[in-house]
Amino acid sequence: MSYIPDSILMKVEKPSRYTGGELNSVVKDKSKVDVRFAFCFADSYEIGMSHLGMKLLYGLLNERDWIWCERVFAPWPDLEKIMREKGYRLFAHESQEEIKDFDFIGFTLQYELSYTNVINMIDLAGLPVYAKDRTDGMPFVIGGGPACVNAEPIADFFDLFNVGDGEDMLPEILDCYRKWKKEGLPRIEFLKRAAKIEGVYVPSFYDVKYESDGSFAGIFVKDEFKGIAPEKVLRRVVPDFENTYLMKSQVVPYLEAIHDRIMLEIFRGCVRGCRFCQAGYIYRPARERSPGKLIDAAVALSECTGYEEISLLSLATDDYSGLKELTDGLIDYTEKRNMNISLPSLRIDSFSLDLMEKISKVRKSGLTFALEAGTQRLRDVINKGITEEDLIRSSKLAFSSGHSSVKLYFMLGLPTETDEDLLAIPALARKVRDVYYECHRGEKVKSPSITVSVSTFVPKAHTPFQWFPQISYEEIKRRQRLIKDALGPKFGFSWHDPELSVVENYLARGDRRASELIYNVWKRTGGFDSWSEFFSYDVWKEEKERIGVIGFEGSLTPDPDAPLPWSIIDIGVTEAFMKRELEKALRAETTPDCRTKCAGCGVARYKGGVCVGC
Repeated sequence: MSYIPDSILMKVEKPSRYTGGELNSVVKDKSKVDVRFAFCFADSYEIGMSHLGMKLLYGLLNERDWIWCERVFAPWPDLEKIMREKGYRLFAHESQEEIKDFDFIGFTLQYELSYTNVINMIDLAGLPVYAKDRTDGMPFVIGGGPACVNAEPIADFFDLFNVGDGEDMLPEILDCYRKWKKEGLPRIEFLKRAAKIEGVYVPSFYDVKYESDGSFAGIFVKDEFKGIAPEKVLRRVVPDFENTYLMKSQVVPYLEAIHDRIMLEIFRGCVRGCRFCQAGYIYRPARERSPGKLIDAAVALSECTGYEEISLLSLATDDYSGLKELTDGLIDYTEKRNMNISLPSLRIDSFSLDLMEKISKVRKSGLTFALEAGTQRLRDVINKGITEEDLIRSSKLAFSSGHSSVKLYFMLGLPTETDEDLLAIPALARKVRDVYYECHRGEKVKSPSITVSVSTFVPKAHTPFQWFPQISYEEIKRRQRLIKDALGPKFGFSWHDPELSVVENYLARGDRRASELIYNVWKRTGGFDSWSEFFSYDVWKEEKERIGVIGFEGSLTPDPDAPLPWSIIDIGVTEAFMKRELEKALRAETTPDCRTKCAGCGVARYKGGVCVGC
């Protein structure tokens, strides 16, 4: 029976978001488990059900008979309004029970603009929003995911974070909790024990200090927790990726998710070292799974879900050493069942006609070529490692095989970017269009669909560009207009909302003072800031000015010697390496990928993956 009565669900949009009972969902006897874990995704059901990490940890935790992991999503505003009016609390999908009585409320933190939703869900669950106000008997609020590498802006709302790969760490934390729970000790004792687990960060065990001018001075272990909490929290890494948990079943939603398909994580990490890419650094070293295991998992997932598409996921799919063996094996299975294979992360410097023809046998999918920057100089600054010749060659292959639609993806506002770099973007689009007509010379063909897509560069923590300020809101708008006017009417043009990028910039590199800003915005807007229809840039600006938060549009100055809020987290890549990469970027000097030559980034300490060390 649904926690929310049918009479209410019939009044809201997409009631199947809330009913539970989907195929392959896990229901257990709550009296026979020791730990109940509410796995929360701070966005709508359709987005949360598209997230691989949530599916993976849901399956992994539920394999243990003493844990019951249930899914929780942010109610859409129409239902939330009714819930607050009638006193309903946030509930879990599987049991349809209120999560305030669970042992853990866990959030996967995927993007900064979901932070107001995180607060909203904690409040809707009936818990104090701030961790300091929670008492014995209340669940622990734990965070994981990529945004945890700078947890400071939301640290005040969480009891603890698990930083890094969760496959080994999260069960270890829950086992620690199970033992603590049986002993009946105070809340603080569990946090003390958890803080000794590699990868666990307990924010309340640390003091944050600032200089007299308000600048950040550092994070230090409080005296009473010295010897318990580490001076720096080392990111947890699963080195043996081949033999870690591999999902062979997944929940099938009642309504279409954003990514409604089988997802295979073929490897984790990246060897390339693009200097703007946070994921490329925080998931090092690159670690692979064997084709045989992936094919077995794909078959099992197909049989239990009925999906018609398999997506091979990674940061750069064509860097996977077993790609040919994997795609050959999958095609033997998928062709007979009219299933599609998608490779969403192909690099254009290794784009091949053979591979494209293989994966297009069932149906053709759109192609996106990510150059990131318009000139070779700027691509060298960001260490992208691709050339204009790569683009022309890949375009010829695509158009010769029947494709007529291509999206060209770029970033705007990259460090050292000039108008010359920006005007090179429309010039590249015209060259791609010329390639199309050259490929079809003498033929009657429809005009190609060539779209230029531009997002605003947001400097991220734990990257060589973490010291650079973001360009101003006005400058973002100017550069967008410059590209649009130069493109003209024959090309599509899409861009990312600059207001969202400005707010993301501050949250991505803020310190604990950002928590007041996030809290105040939530009180006024209620959340869903990643959705344009609910986001209010004016509210963010007003609250920033009212409470005097330092930084926003610029956030930081490019001073590599200044202490950084996120330095409490050691991702394995050393700060010395980041500074060397920053210096090389300013000289437009590239760094070879990890398989070609070790650059000494520091992750060799993990002794796993393709990393060969120095």
